[in-house]
Parts: sequence; structure tokens; C-alpha cells
Amino acid sequence: MQRMRFDKDFDLPPERVFDFIAEHENLGGVLGAEVTRLSYGTDGNRNGVGSSRKLNPPGPVPAFEETVTEFEPHSRIVYTVTKGTPLNHHLGTITFAPTDSGTHMEWNIEIGTRLPGLDFVIAKVLVRNIGGGLDRMTIPA
Repeated sequence: MQRMRFDKDFDLPPERVFDFIAEHENLGGVLGAEVTRLSYGTDGNRNGVGSSRKLNPPGPVPAFEETVTEFEPHSRIVYTVTKGTPLNHHLGTITFAPTDSGTHMEWNIEIGTRLPGLDFVIAKVLVRNIGGGLDRMTIPA
């Protein structure tokens, strides 16, 4: 199993950062993939529990789907891959905490595969894509 952690600070309030990151379509630039909403949340929140998205990465990587499993507005989002991947374990947790100057976001991802070593290769790609995407990301004020 591979674990990755990404940290980023924003000069915006947690509500603004959370609302931007929670919106499925805004993740395309961060993830380096085309992102399409498949369903709305079943908990009364558009991006909440039960909402799902399809990610179509560039190149030979097949499209896959993610579903939100926990949603605490302006605080926490948890999601998992639910279809179309060689991963047998994928858990993403994004937390948002206020700071003196804005927001600290922490994004943790765990992945596992049945094929030894494949999770290591996938983790390297995720670190490059997500890390770079977060570095380039700007949230409109």
C-alpha cells in the first residue's frame, strides 16, 4: 500500500477553498484529467455523499469513477474509487483548517493493488500530477 500527502496553504477563507475543491469539475486542472460529474450528492449537497465523477486521464490510462463517501461542509471530503481501476484500495481524504492568514488544506491518498509494485508506479504518477496541479492551482477570490 502507498500513502501520499499533499499540503497547500491559501490566502482565502476555508469556505471559499472548500467550495472550489468540492466542485467536481474544478479538479480537472489539479488532477491532470478530464473530470465529468456523474451524479449529485444524496445528502442534500450537490457535491456531497453519493456524488460521483468520472476521471479520464491523458494517455493509455483508462477512465475511472470516484464517489464521495463523507462530506462535512467547509471541513472534510472523503472519496473512493468505485469503478474502472486496477486498484483494490483507494481512499482520498481532504481536510480544510483555518489559519491566521487563510486556509491549510491537507490531501491524503492511500492506494493498493493486487499486483505487487503497481501501486508504487501509480503513486509516482499521482505525486507528479497532483503535486504539480496544486502548485499551479488558483482559486478565484
